[in-house]
Amino acid sequence: MTSRERVLAALRHEPVDRVPIDLGGTRQSGIAAMTYHRLRLHLGLPARPVRVFDVFQMLAEIEPEVAERFGADCVGLYRPQVAFGIENKDWKPWTLFDGTPVEVPGGFHPETLPNGDLALRRGPEIIGLMPKDGFYFDRLERYPGAMHPDLDTWEPPRLDAATLDHLARQAEFLFTRTDKAVVAPLGPPYELFNGLGQGGFDDWMVTLAAEPDYVRRLYEKLVDAWLDNLRAFHGRVGERIQILQIADDFGTQRAPFLSVRMFRELVMPAYRRGLDWVHANTSWKVMLHSDGALYPLLPSLLEMGVDILNPVQTAAEGMGARRLKDEFGGQLVFWGGSCDPQTTLAFGTPEEVAREVREHVEVFGRNSGYVFAPVHNIQANVSPENVVALFDTALAAGAGG
Repeated sequence: MTSRERVLAALRHEPVDRVPIDLGGTRQSGIAAMTYHRLRLHLGLPARPVRVFDVFQMLAEIEPEVAERFGADCVGLYRPQVAFGIENKDWKPWTLFDGTPVEVPGGFHPETLPNGDLALRRGPEIIGLMPKDGFYFDRLERYPGAMHPDLDTWEPPRLDAATLDHLARQAEFLFTRTDKAVVAPLGPPYELFNGLGQGGFDDWMVTLAAEPDYVRRLYEKLVDAWLDNLRAFHGRVGERIQILQIADDFGTQRAPFLSVRMFRELVMPAYRRGLDWVHANTSWKVMLHSDGALYPLLPSLLEMGVDILNPVQTAAEGMGARRLKDEFGGQLVFWGGSCDPQTTLAFGTPEEVAREVREHVEVFGRNSGYVFAPVHNIQANVSPENVVALFDTALAAGAGG
């Protein structure tokens, strides 16, 4: 099977020759530039600067030889401005706090503050802050949910012609020049729940609870813009992508952020309006990236139009692999769920990583419907030996259960 055939078979819950693998196909299944640099050296590849394609999370661009080494079956289709509105071009050398040599976009100009922190500004406003000796930026931008815009005059952003041209060219290249499944992130202009609270999450939670009429009007504006973007995007890329990704974090480690009732009354109808259009007009499968303890929301997410759940945080409350597969494995594709990133992957031995991977692949891979991926991005404190154990164990597991 080609990579694309393998992924599509898994999405249809059909037999596969081996479990499909995602390394770097999304901005939530990648690897920190520091770790990637150490991994390349561990693999015996020539030393050279790591290209950072996402300066928010400091994520490495996965090179073809590394993708092939670990059996990666997916690739991401991104806008030119992946993070903070900085266009990925005019690459220049830079150095991370630990000395890792990297390349960053020419428009990336962090300011070093007196305490050694790095700040990114948009005008006078600090929109991103990386603590001294840190690994990535905290995002400080304030979005409309916390700002209470005048909804009679305010309009969310639409995709412009230059961005659509870029996406069309890249989609054509990725579809025709690779055999990978193509994943495209294109949710509403701002995430309808978690994203609207950036820079003021407490304020947004109060707004969500106290001003439902305002929230519904805001959601209507955002979904109107999303539908315009989806129509324009589909008109340019057609069926050259296979998976549409939306991202919105609904869960803490122990429970959802909001009740099932509030989710169904406010958030779900807005997302469903967009996803109904996707399912009626395209062949795309819809992936939701949402961290945390989502078990109480899973029936509603399926009803909302979600086909694929990522990253499947099995260590969160109620998210055990066997429970998820037994109850939802016939309806939902699980994308992730490989190894706990907060304990085993970061601090365990390669043998412990391999053992957890085998257990999860055996469960999630049963009757297909599974794509193996890191449970969110591989962080800067993970050893290259553990990265190798993660993916080599998945490759050796074949089709899983």
